[in-house]
Amino acid sequence: MNAAGADVRDTKVIASGLYLEGLAVDYGRDLVWYSDCIAGGVHGVRPDGTPVFSLNPERMWTGGIMMNADGAVLSSGPGGIMWNRPEDGTRGWLIREVDGKPLIGVNEMTPDGSGGIYFGTVDVEQIEKGEQTRPALLYHLSASGEVRLATGPVGFANGLMRSLDGTRLFFNDTFDATYVFDILDDGLLGERRCLLKKEDCDGMAMDGDGNVLVTGYKSGSIVRMAPDGSILGMLDTPADAVTQLRFGGADLCDVYFNCVPLDAGDGLKEGEAPTEQRSFLMRGRVNRPGLAIAPAQFTL
Repeated sequence: MNAAGADVRDTKVIASGLYLEGLAVDYGRDLVWYSDCIAGGVHGVRPDGTPVFSLNPERMWTGGIMMNADGAVLSSGPGGIMWNRPEDGTRGWLIREVDGKPLIGVNEMTPDGSGGIYFGTVDVEQIEKGEQTRPALLYHLSASGEVRLATGPVGFANGLMRSLDGTRLFFNDTFDATYVFDILDDGLLGERRCLLKKEDCDGMAMDGDGNVLVTGYKSGSIVRMAPDGSILGMLDTPADAVTQLRFGGADLCDVYFNCVPLDAGDGLKEGEAPTEQRSFLMRGRVNRPGLAIAPAQFTL
């Protein structure tokens, strides 16, 4: 069910690694940040692929990257969410614990529309063992630093995106489906509703009209659906599988997406880490503009 012209064209590899996951466009610096959750680190490159920065090279399992309004780079992973200022090398922790208990890990993050974020936890300990992960939780972290449980438990928390009108939160429960929650008046989440059954749903983005784009770690085509779950078509890529995508360029029709081999995600589930650089960050062009991700507004 492909809409006419619904593909990524003029694609080019601009970076490579073992298993690329987190992704963010830094509009202020004209950079693209990506993470390699096996080789470690968060890396900043120009749109043409020229390397500029490498942050936290020793840190594996970074699944999410966001920008803060002051230019700091926020990155998830073991122990919580870190921040880095690339130019001077300073870094620290945005959040490491909830109610006095350490966070085992954090995966994806998304803006809440008021300077804070929603984020999902991830069971890094079990992933490293190649064993069944324990249920995840979704949290809300306000711009002032107040953290509250938004909902849970859920399965494996992955892609997150807030609707354009601010009333709903879309969520990928990786081995199950894409769901939507109503955002309540207090910022917490109501009951979830299933929008798309997909047993490899991974990253998430939006186009400029507020339609939801869902990647799959075993899917080379990206699902494009309306906020009510109606399938609008597929965005075809030359990749075996896509873990995340983001939009950039002056017209927001440049698309950046992380590619992995078809069998790599299932290998990670079994504790088999890739050893060859067969994962790529690609840049291409699309017909419809995407949505730029707003920065968080934390005081760091």
